[in-house]
Amino acid sequence: MSAALLDRAKPNDSPKSLSKLTEQQLLAMPESDYMSDAQLAFFRAKLESMRAEILAHAQQATDELRDEVTVFADPADRATIEEEHNLEQCTRERERKLLTSVAQAISRIDAGDYGWCEETGDPIGIARLLARPTASCTVEAQERREARQRMFGA
Repeated sequence: MSAALLDRAKPNDSPKSLSKLTEQQLLAMPESDYMSDAQLAFFRAKLESMRAEILAHAQQATDELRDEVTVFADPADRATIEEEHNLEQCTRERERKLLTSVAQAISRIDAGDYGWCEETGDPIGIARLLARPTASCTVEAQERREARQRMFGA
């Protein structure tokens, strides 16, 4: 973390007290406080909460699938259960990808890169990070990235 960011933290600010900011307080902070220790602590807490929710849901889904060993003679019932399992697998795959994104965002906080666009180096913005805490690009850079993916399939 940069020396300028460390200078902004008050000596009695613990990581817990820094993460107690509300979204309104965060949005009201001046631009000069962008990615201060308080803001980084807020987003770290938000990301860790997301990670805990995803892991709890994954454990619950695993437990439910393990408990469901009923064999149905009716083909329609079997098809319904199979479809439910397929939907659950799709959900778990999305959650797995989100979990990876959350881990990468936390790594960016640790590296001091969180909140800054990977492509342009510009600030991503508090409002965007509140909406998508795992964002690694500004809206404009993400739109360009998605347009390239559509055009070139990469």
